[in-house]
Parts: sequence; structure tokens; C-alpha cells
Amino acid sequence: MHDMPAGDSRLRPRVQCPYGELFIYYFQGCLKDAPTAMDALIGNWEEDGCSFLFFSRPCPEQVEKILAAQPQLSLLDTFQIPYEQWQGDTCRPFRCGRFLITPPWEAPPPAGAPDATVIPIVLDPGLVFGSGTHPTTRDCLAALDLACAAGGPETALDLGTGTGLLAIAAARLGCRRALAVDINFLAVSTARRNIVYNGLNERVLAVRGRAEQFMEPPADLLLANLHMDVLDTLIAAPAFGRQKKFILSGLLRSQAKQVQTRLLQDGHRILQTWSKEGTWFTFYGQTGGTA
Repeated sequence: MHDMPAGDSRLRPRVQCPYGELFIYYFQGCLKDAPTAMDALIGNWEEDGCSFLFFSRPCPEQVEKILAAQPQLSLLDTFQIPYEQWQGDTCRPFRCGRFLITPPWEAPPPAGAPDATVIPIVLDPGLVFGSGTHPTTRDCLAALDLACAAGGPETALDLGTGTGLLAIAAARLGCRRALAVDINFLAVSTARRNIVYNGLNERVLAVRGRAEQFMEPPADLLLANLHMDVLDTLIAAPAFGRQKKFILSGLLRSQAKQVQTRLLQDGHRILQTWSKEGTWFTFYGQTGGTA
């Protein structure tokens, strides 16, 4: 299958924005069986022993049925917020470096003469991290563009993929095979949907699992925009040194110093660093095993 031109709205499925007001039910405990047949259900997010069910309208009766069937759950709170407030911004087409990122329900902004340097990506951010607007995501895209400038990696491993944006961007830059990994069901389903939107089914695969379990065999480029505790585990793993190059992000200033020290002590090289307002840090580097 040939790649679908993501910027051509005639060649991709047209959808309406499925998000307006979000009705969120916050549970203590994890769902044994996540509901799938509810028409108003947008998705389920699980983290740190808690679950969040997102609906497009109030669903108190359905939630009562879930609580009755799964006694390990207890309802802690309910919320109603606009989707834009959840995301922190309005979902509209925007440029991030060379990338033009467009929701599937929007046409790309009109342009004059075609610009061959623009790299279009169709992205439904859903309810998970990785829309391209966060400083760490933007810096990861900049680092990825740099990593692919001289021919690019053949294989990429995107750990904690979220929406799948970095894996999709790697494929758009010429990477032949990208594996997108996330521990969360909702993130994986969101990433798979975005892979389809971009016509990359044969080059990008999204799977569910723990990041450290997918570092064998080694990749040409490892991408990880994650919490410090997860990054620390990945860097300490023997398999990390067998990756060729890496992009690490999601780091605050004090955390970045720790990671930098650890990388250098283990014989890895930091090729370039990005910092936004001295708060968020991103590293692009080469492992000691490939020096």
C-alpha cells in the first residue's frame, strides 16, 4: 500500500469532531471489563490504580451498572468540561517546524504555491498526550527532523507514544519501520486511528505494553517523551545502550541534570539539547555502544 497524502482531504475519511463537552467519571480502581457498547462512550483512561471514563453526555445509569457489576470500583468524582479545556487549546491546523498538523475534521489551511518542505500529518489528539502543542512534543519533532536530516533511521521505537505522533512523524521523514508503544489502551487505540488516517498501516505499528519490554531488538532511533521515573528505568536497562541514537524528553530542569549526568557516565553522547524557558528539556544523542 502506498502512503496516503495526509494533506489531501479528498483521500482521507472525513469525520466530524467527536468532542464537545466531556462528561468524566473518576473511579478508584481499574476496570476489569471496559465497556465498549455505549454510544456516548469516548474512552477509558487508567493510571496509578484509577480509571477515568469519558462520555459525550451524562451517563449516570450506565455508570451505576458498571459499579454494580465491578465491585472493585468506587466512584470518586464527576466532571464536566469543554474538550478545548481538557486539551488546553482549540484543535485546529498548525505548523510545528516543517510539520503541518491537522485534525481529521479540518481541512488544511489554504496555501499559495505548494511548499515541498511541508510535511503533512493528520492527527486526532483524542484524550491523550501528544497533540504537538506541548513544548516537549515540539522539541521532539525538531530533534526527529534533525535525526532524519542525513538519510534518517531505518527503524524507530516510540515509547509512550500517546497519539502516535512521533512514530508517524518518523515515518513521514522516511523511516521504513516504526513501533509505537504505550501502556494505556486508549492511547494505543488513538495511535492506531491516526496511523490509518495517515495511510501508514504497513510502516507503523501501535502495540500495548510496558516501554522497557520493547527495547529488543535495538532500533536505529529510540524516542521517549515520558515521566522521569520511566525514563530512568529505560536508561538503566542494558538494552538502552544497544539502541543507536535516542531522543529523550519530558524532563524538568533538575531531572534533566540527573539524566544528563547518567547518560555521560554511561558513555553516551548528547549531540544537541533543547530547552523551553529553562523548564522543559529534550536530549538528542548517540549511545556509547554505537560510538
